[in-house]
Amino acid sequence: MLLLLVMILVIMQMKVPSVKRKELFQAITSLLSPIRTAEGCLRCDFFHSMEDDQVLCLIAEWDSRKNLEKNCNSEWFSVMRGALHLLEEPCEIISCRRLPPGGT
Repeated sequence: MLLLLVMILVIMQMKVPSVKRKELFQAITSLLSPIRTAEGCLRCDFFHSMEDDQVLCLIAEWDSRKNLEKNCNSEWFSVMRGALHLLEEPCEIISCRRLPPGGT
């Protein structure tokens, strides 16, 4: 019997004006603990680009689409959505799922 992990990886790339960087950084950093302890969250990390200080990246790994979608209605997600008004351009969100062994 083959057990497939249905892991969902969400990558949010955010470009923020220099004058708003600290505000967005603090907002996202304050959300890391609630995200990490949310049901189904396997990991959540926050990065900044090595090439461009204006680019921040939030990466979250979820155990299922169901848990990801459930958390889209959470308080922390509402706060996150509110913080996105600080961005210079729309946030780029990429969702991926793990390929089964052997591909496709």
